[in-house]
Amino acid sequence: MDFAFTDEQNMIAETAQGFFGENATSERTRAAMAADGIDRDLYRSFCEELGLGGVLVPEELGGVGLGHVEMAILAEAAGYNVAALPLLNLNICAAMLAAGGTDEQQSELLPALLAGEKIGAAVGNDTVTFEGDVLNGTFEYVPHGGSADVLILAHPDQVWVVDASADGVSVEAHTTMDQTRPLATIRLDNVTGAPLADAQAAIKASQPAAWITLAAEALGGAQACLDRTVAYANEREQFGRPIGSFQAYKHRVADMMVEIEQARSAVYWAACANDEQKDDPQLALHAAKAFCADTFFKCAGDMIQLHGGIGFTWEHDAHLFFKRARSIQTLLLDGNWHREQVASEILGEAA
Repeated sequence: MDFAFTDEQNMIAETAQGFFGENATSERTRAAMAADGIDRDLYRSFCEELGLGGVLVPEELGGVGLGHVEMAILAEAAGYNVAALPLLNLNICAAMLAAGGTDEQQSELLPALLAGEKIGAAVGNDTVTFEGDVLNGTFEYVPHGGSADVLILAHPDQVWVVDASADGVSVEAHTTMDQTRPLATIRLDNVTGAPLADAQAAIKASQPAAWITLAAEALGGAQACLDRTVAYANEREQFGRPIGSFQAYKHRVADMMVEIEQARSAVYWAACANDEQKDDPQLALHAAKAFCADTFFKCAGDMIQLHGGIGFTWEHDAHLFFKRARSIQTLLLDGNWHREQVASEILGEAA
């Protein structure tokens, strides 16, 4: 397996880094936090100007026709800047519709999602009841559920598309730690959904789209924590010398770098394994989600401590990274669950 980026992938990385670095500013992120957590202008620009909203969607369906490596590159760049856009939802919804949607869903719904004209939210619950295509039940912890126009609701046996404004759909938005990715509870009372053509294909496609996106976001966020800490260490002086010259400080920063490089390997192992469908792609997914989320959380905490008193203030951006890191740790199943899956993959029935 070759982990080196191609020339095209390097170009995508440079473009994404430049785009998010210029546009996903602290001021815009904070403005989005005060609203519904989405920078609408940023999202439209990402989908329309870059045209990379459909990175996982085949060209014949209106997408870019690339793979999970390219998706990870984009998510890493977004995570580096704590970008306030529903990239996680976009990747999951697009992957599910492309893999299992009906011809009508793919021709009518996919273009609107990929253009940023509609916001989708995907979530699963095995306790939801249904008779035919009439659904009843509750879906909790839905990222950007309060802003979604389209819901893709999954049960192990079926997946449905539901209009978020349909009769019987009620949405309760919550105040959450990561204000760039607020959660909501969605309740269904005799709601009619439009079933996907192939539920199992859609569910299978959703897993790498979801977990690689989160792992890559965590990688980007962790790298930003390190870069900001190093910059601060070279600027801030104590006793007539930069604080980065002190041994204890150096050791903490070195530990951050070691963890981040391992996280980078985990992300792109998972992406390559799922693109090439070899080298145990499911194991790689669980390992990447668990390890990268924990690495980000550790690096975010270290950044706050190594910035001293200023790192604890609202004015400093350190708390944005810390909150995103904590959110990623628990979102789409926590590290303990993913490590259990890794154990099961390795040990089989003995686990």
